Amino acid sequence: MSVAQLAMLTVVVVASLRSLPAMALYGLGAVTLFIVPAILFLIPTALVAAELATGWKGGIFTWVREAFGARAGFVAIWLQWIQNVVWYPTQIAFIAASLSFVIGDQGLAQNGVYTAVVILVLYWGSTLITLAGGNLFAKVGSWSGIFGTLLPAALLIVLGAIWLGTGERSETPLEASAVIPPWTGIASIVLIVSNVLAYAGMEVNAVHANDLKNPGRGFPRSIVMATVLILAVFILPTLAIAVAVPKDKLGLTTGINLAFQEFFEHWGVGWGTPVISLLIALGAFASVVTWIAGPSRGLLAAARTGLLPPVLQRRNKAGVQVGILAVQGVIVTLLALLFVLLPNGNTAFIALVDMAAALYLIMYMMMFAAAIRLRKTQPKVVRTYRTPAMAFVAGLGFVACAVAFVLAFVRPSGFTGLSEGAYPLVVLAVVVVLGAPPLLFYALRRPQWDRRSPEEQATAETVLVNPPQEPPVSGSGRSATPSPGSTPAAPDPGAPAA
Repeated sequence: MSVAQLAMLTVVVVASLRSLPAMALYGLGAVTLFIVPAILFLIPTALVAAELATGWKGGIFTWVREAFGARAGFVAIWLQWIQNVVWYPTQIAFIAASLSFVIGDQGLAQNGVYTAVVILVLYWGSTLITLAGGNLFAKVGSWSGIFGTLLPAALLIVLGAIWLGTGERSETPLEASAVIPPWTGIASIVLIVSNVLAYAGMEVNAVHANDLKNPGRGFPRSIVMATVLILAVFILPTLAIAVAVPKDKLGLTTGINLAFQEFFEHWGVGWGTPVISLLIALGAFASVVTWIAGPSRGLLAAARTGLLPPVLQRRNKAGVQVGILAVQGVIVTLLALLFVLLPNGNTAFIALVDMAAALYLIMYMMMFAAAIRLRKTQPKVVRTYRTPAMAFVAGLGFVACAVAFVLAFVRPSGFTGLSEGAYPLVVLAVVVVLGAPPLLFYALRRPQWDRRSPEEQATAETVLVNPPQEPPVSGSGRSATPSPGSTPAAPDPGAPAA
């Protein structure tokens, strides 16, 4: 894999148009609100995950388990899975808003019943496709991402440039001083949590670092390239939205569509709005379908080591994790009801984003802590890529996640669904209810929950990407002298945590 290919793959996975309208409210200040979390979170995540991925196989479950034991590893993979479960309704709510422009009734975007129905239909439809074992959507997912994300983003940039170049009025101040967001209290910057979550996923493609010809030199180059492109996809379209759409019309799920509507109607091509809205909806839907089964497969791998009861390890004839997907669907269904019970769709949207951020940020803090610990406890494990100044880089990422985690409990500005005192209690309740089950399952685990075959158990300890060489055999016994460059065997990854 080339450096450019890995960079583009990272852009497609990480970049999303969903979070842009929220930042458009800040105008030029969005530049700062995007760049700061990129420095504090995006880059540390990519660099740290690259070292872990080039040292140990298995992703977040293996990384945290090697550092802190099986219980912590199980919590980490559970959090990665459950935050995706919370993410699905927010992404499909964005799809529902885009479809309202296709239908021609924009008021539907604020209708909680409509949004909930779209979430349930699209989510369960995607789940049925996944249960059939088909991979059609996975094959076209990258192309859908290009046409549904990158193309609309590029078009927004072009239209925004033409808008300003032809002397049209900007709906947001463009003075240099506007780059610094106005301070109106801590609630005015809480949406920065959404930006941290917008960058989530950089660790996913770190596993491809070994596919580069020279990971130690090539991976940092791919990260720089991907970071510049991701910032361009986020910042420039956000500014295009800000210059064309008045702030009082910006909705967290409809801002992008409103910007295209403003551009197209101004130039007499109003038919373009439903077309581009359909592309945006299809791109977002492709990401949902692609991710329906992914995180749950990782949870299944951990579950089959005896960490979840057999009923949750059930697979159908196609080998799909039907037990976990059923639980996943029930949670999504309950969360969809928030769009009916809370005053408006935007309220539910903000609440779900904060819930997902809080859960995912805990997992990232565990990842950063694991990277620091593994440098100390397993220094001889060969990493094809080594993060420079690991303690500083991982520490920076950990602190950024901790601050964002605290901000997730602060009621956002303009949020009216809950009081300032009730809001953090609801977020805390969600974090506890959705984050506590792995600790309970671990405490109740039984030996018969381990459903692995003898072959799977025999290879369970093979977690190193570059395992140490076997010492040469001399006579009837093995030499006690290790071969050059070998490393001690990794500790038993299946051993329970203390």
